[in-house]
Parts: sequence; structure tokens; C-alpha cells
Amino acid sequence: MSTTMIRVPAGVPARLEDGFGRIRRELKLPDAFPAKVAEEAAWVARVPRPGGEDLTELPFVTLDPPGSMDLDQAFHLERLRGGYRVWYAIADVGAFVRPDGVIDAEARGRGATVYLPDGNVPLHPPVLSEGAASLLPGAERPAVLWRIDLDGDGRTVGADVLRARVRSRERLDYDYVQAAVETGTADGPIALLAEIGRLRLALERERGGVTLPTPEQQLVPDDGGYRLAYRLPLPAEAWNAQLSLLAGMAAAQLMLEAEIGLLRVLPAPRPADLDRVRRVAQALEVPWPDGAGYGAVVHDLDAKLPRHAAFLHEARVLLRGAGYAAFDGAPPKLAEHAAVAAPYAHVTAPLRRLADRYASEVCLAIAAGEPVPSDVRRALPELPELMAASGRRAGAAERACVDLAEAYVLRDRIGQEFAATVVDADERGGLVQLTEPAVIARCDGALPLGEQVAVRLVAAEPATREVRFTFP
Repeated sequence: MSTTMIRVPAGVPARLEDGFGRIRRELKLPDAFPAKVAEEAAWVARVPRPGGEDLTELPFVTLDPPGSMDLDQAFHLERLRGGYRVWYAIADVGAFVRPDGVIDAEARGRGATVYLPDGNVPLHPPVLSEGAASLLPGAERPAVLWRIDLDGDGRTVGADVLRARVRSRERLDYDYVQAAVETGTADGPIALLAEIGRLRLALERERGGVTLPTPEQQLVPDDGGYRLAYRLPLPAEAWNAQLSLLAGMAAAQLMLEAEIGLLRVLPAPRPADLDRVRRVAQALEVPWPDGAGYGAVVHDLDAKLPRHAAFLHEARVLLRGAGYAAFDGAPPKLAEHAAVAAPYAHVTAPLRRLADRYASEVCLAIAAGEPVPSDVRRALPELPELMAASGRRAGAAERACVDLAEAYVLRDRIGQEFAATVVDADERGGLVQLTEPAVIARCDGALPLGEQVAVRLVAAEPATREVRFTFP
């Protein structure tokens, strides 16, 4: 893991938490669950819908950040003659939550879990999301289980989905898995995760898919306070993400063939945006071979290099505009996700995203040869806007919390100079990414894109969450 960190100064955490409270109020994030919702959740946690094939003998494991309690996915991997079998268990929220019930109505208002440094705003009551529905180790749980067979190159040759009862054996984290693979001590499903993950990443590159390897700016709790950090995802996270993509692609294909469902879609980049990013690549001396798509270009870049970091930041324009497309009849005109380079659906995070539960119910009905339940069918047209609203809210909350922390960290350093990389530039200035502390902020001046420069701090105001630099 590559990180750059700074501790928030002594005495600041309390003021930060006051600021987090203001952000919650500004964005009208919900507080505790209403009594009726909490009561129903406590009841259904004890009596989930019965049924499902007993597959508790399969040794599933989960792979999540340390401390996670809302465990949506568990996997078990097998080597077959000439290929592989992926067992991918998803928390069966539909075993607890009925469409049009009080828990569902509350979830529609929330849309998705919002993660804040001082505590999450969950989609479902914790008695479900961190308890009875979560795939916690050692506990028998209802699951939506995907069984996907791959050939020796990692290509899908068959997929099915059913309700089952499963039991996770162990909760793993990314650092552990990465270390096991790098030291050669990984075996069984962990070794197969790396093997299958690499094959699927190669296929993603072949079909023109893309994942931008950009550092994630985080504000995380640390020893009674908080710290800002840049974090580059580990390869183990990419391998795990490929299992989720695999299930999402299988789900999309199932729904398209049945002509009903909910897809996650992203339009292809606009020619003007693609031309602009090509010009940026040329200016930054980032290689772009003739005939190569931008996905192939970014796969080989290193976000720790200033010019690559600037290019990756600029290339984000090519991945804007994602949304959901519900259909009941002819598939939508836009049925693909440009970054996946294939049809794709969200089905693997139902504890944290409302849409995933509904899409899973559609897939289960199709796979069983049954009609899609009428209450699920009625809800599909409403979901794209519900999810768009929740996505905007979650994004705004995350950005506001980081902006607040940046302002507090820097507020006593007005006039000081900092080493930074210019990651965006226009006629009015641009964005700079500081080496330390982990800050990305506006900067005035004639900025040289992709260069390392010294910038001077001219504003850091916690009340407005504004941070601004100037150059030279």
C-alpha cells in the first residue's frame, strides 16, 4: 500500500466532528431509523424467509477492508479440468426486506449507505446490514449465489444463480491476501483469486475496459483523531473487483435475454473529450500507440509519477455520465457500460445499494423460469432516479468531509510553500496535488500541467471548506 499521511492537529477532532454534523444537516442525511423500521428489522432479523439450497459445506471467505461489518460478498473458487468455477455468494437482503414494506420505503429514501469519517448513514438498520443479513464468518446466512464457470483463459462458459444457505469460514483483508500472494504462501482459493483475477484483468484490457489507477484521497479515523491519506489500491483489490464484475456481467446478460431488468450504464466517451485527452497525453509525453484505446493506455501508467498522475486526472472526463437504465420489454438503446466494455448490472452490494436487491430479484426469477414478482416489476422504473439522487448525495458528503479536513489541517499555514504536482490546468488556474499533506485543491496562476511545482497557500477556511493556493 502506498500512502502519504498527516495527523490532524491536536484539538481539531472535536471541531472536525462538529463540521461533519453541519455536513449531515446541509445534505439532509437521515438520522436514526424510525421506530417502525427498527421494530420490523429486529423481527425479520430473527425470522428471514426460509428456503434455499443448503450449501453450507462450501468453504466461503470474505475479503473486505479491516473492521468492515456490512459484508455483502463471499467467494469460493475451484479449479476444474480446463478452467475454473466461481461461487460468489451475495447477502440475500430480499430474504429480510419485502418490496413496499416499511424497511423498503425507508431504503428508497436513503438509496445507498453514505460513509462519513464519524460514522456511516446506513441503507438498512444495522441489525440487518451488520448482523443478520451480513455474511459474517461462522454464521449460516441466506445468500443469492452465483455459480459461474470459466474456461482456461478466464472467459465465462456458463452462469446460474439461485437462493442458498451459506457459511463464511473466514474474514480476510486485502493486505493479508496481497502479502500471501507476494510471499508465495497463498494456496487454495486465495491463490486462485490471484490467478483468476489476472486472467479477468487481461480480458478486460482485451475488450477495451478500463479502471483508472488513481490514488484515492481518504479521511480515516486514527488513534482518537483522523488522518488524510492518499491510497493506491492493491492488486488484491483489483482481483476481488473482477469477481464482482464477473457476476454483474452475468446478471446483465441474463436480464437482456429476458428483456427485463436494471443495468448500470455509461456512454462511450464523446469524440471531443477523447480528442482533448489525446492532446493531454501528447503534451505530457504519455505514450498512446496508434489504434490503442484509452483503456490500454492507462493500464500501464504509474500514478506516483507526476506526468502520469496528471494524465489520469484529466482522463476521468472519459468516465463521466454513469447511470441506471430500467427496462421491461425491448432493451435500452444504451445497454453497455463503457468502462466495463460490456453490459453490466449492480447486483453484488445489496446491503449498501438499493438497486442491487431489485436487480438480484429479477435475476433469481429469470433463472428459476418464473415471472418477475409484480412488486419488483413496478419498482424498476423508479430506481434510476432514486439511485442518481443517492449517488449525488454520497459524493457530496465524501467531498465535503475531505474539504473540511484539508482546511483544518492547513488553516495555520497561510503563506507557506508546498511541493505539489499540477493535475489540472486551464486559463484560470487549476488543481494541484500536494505530496504532503494529502491535499488536492485549487491553485491560481499559469500552471504547467504534469509538472512538480512549489505553490503558496493563500486560503484555508474551515467555515467555508475552501483551500486555495497560488503559483508562482
